[in-house]
Amino acid sequence: MKQNTLRSDFLRTLAERGFLKDCNDWQALDALMARESVSAYIGFDATADGLHVGSLIQIMLLRWLQKTGHRPIVLLGGGTTRVGDPSGKNSQRRMLDTKDIVCNTQVLESLFTRLLQDEAASPPSSPSRVAFVDNAAWLNDISWLDFLSEYGKHFSVNRMVKVESVRSRLDADQPLSFLEFNYMVLQAYDFLQLYRRENCRLQLGGSDQWGNILCGIDLIRRVERAESFVLTTPLLTTATGEKMGKTATGAVWLNREKLSSHDFWQFWRNSADADVGRFLRLFTELPMEEIRRLERLQGKELNEAKIRLATEITTLCHGSKVAEEEHLRAEKIFAEGDLSHASERTVAFADSRFVYEVLKEVGLVASNSAARRLIRQGGVRQDGKTVSDEQALLFLKPQEKTVLSIGKKAHCALVGKTA
Repeated sequence: MKQNTLRSDFLRTLAERGFLKDCNDWQALDALMARESVSAYIGFDATADGLHVGSLIQIMLLRWLQKTGHRPIVLLGGGTTRVGDPSGKNSQRRMLDTKDIVCNTQVLESLFTRLLQDEAASPPSSPSRVAFVDNAAWLNDISWLDFLSEYGKHFSVNRMVKVESVRSRLDADQPLSFLEFNYMVLQAYDFLQLYRRENCRLQLGGSDQWGNILCGIDLIRRVERAESFVLTTPLLTTATGEKMGKTATGAVWLNREKLSSHDFWQFWRNSADADVGRFLRLFTELPMEEIRRLERLQGKELNEAKIRLATEITTLCHGSKVAEEEHLRAEKIFAEGDLSHASERTVAFADSRFVYEVLKEVGLVASNSAARRLIRQGGVRQDGKTVSDEQALLFLKPQEKTVLSIGKKAHCALVGKTA
């Protein structure tokens, strides 16, 4: 769909910023969203007590829905988490018990409330204020025989085995449980329920969900004789082709309880040059004129764009005060060389410990072997001095402090405690 032919603010904004991948009917959806306020949803299973940056593109979709006058619905998967989405997986997910699912759902709702409930932009009476719905409300007490007799006839197994999430597992001769095979059926039923309960006519998601979502619009057409829509975004990778949101030390989480705001800010500040413009378009709400100015920066001037990127996204996820604090902290560390502002970790010492072991424990590297390799290459420093022996030992008394550094960008202040 060409951007200059789009009439709705929502789709035009998404096209300009690089969000759009597939839609079942571009023209009809554009006409609908130009004509009236539309309710749209994205589903999030409660598989963890937080979200990582892989979900940030979906969060931005919901924010742009709000800003262009439409109504976002966050569907929390209290029910579908018990099944597990096979999309993008080569093995079955670990099953969670009900208590964990409930706790995770509460954490996610709190996180989304902070990210989406802008009181100034969407007061309680606003038609674009986000709605929270848990599919456990209709899935937990479902009658299996009633469900099969009423809805099973609308699903074709021939078509279901062609869905990418299923076909990829079967083609690779990897096990796919009947439980997981049912996930797309339940996801389709979710869309039908939201259509009935919330007048929801649009489902948003990543392109890996395309097959699943098509099952939903087909079910609504068959059962309700109504038109609904699906819109997907590209799967996000970095300029090097790596999956977005993964680092050598693990996932980049949006909630501070799982990743410090310092490490979060630094993740975006250290973005590859080739990724900065795209990330500014996708993950900030800066005006396009300003983004285009930042995209034109070259060489050392590009650092201005990286700092702006890190500060804008940290503001979104952690607030403007925290973002500015992390910006100032980074300035003191990198511009002034003041390592006393490095992010702190408390480390237990019964006696001396290998430096490489501590590097892995605090998350500066992914493994002991990677740490030893960096030491051999001269890439590790303690309090500004190069650590040259891969068997070097470190000892800290309780409350004593030292700073370990990898290169010029990764620093961690260690505070000793008794083991």
